[in-house]
Amino acid sequence: MKFILLNIIRLYWFLIPETKRRKCIFDKSCSNKVYDEIKLNGFKSGLKILNFRVKNCQPEFDVFTDFKTGRKKMILKTGIIIDENQISERLK
Repeated sequence: MKFILLNIIRLYWFLIPETKRRKCIFDKSCSNKVYDEIKLNGFKSGLKILNFRVKNCQPEFDVFTDFKTGRKKMILKTGIIIDENQISERLK
């Protein structure tokens, strides 16, 4: 299964140019994050990351500055708060 999912991601990268892909709200794109996670920690861990990203990669979010730390944060529609180091540079 690991091999199949990695090849599906590679095929996606090959068939769809980066300029045509949807812009990710996270610092590391979903396909890159899932690919790296599968390579490092296995198929199940990669599926968990994929599930999280699919559920939370939505156009409804708000970027704000945490006044206690001075760091930017993003709150997703689901209520999950993402730290500055995981937010895409184009959204900071």
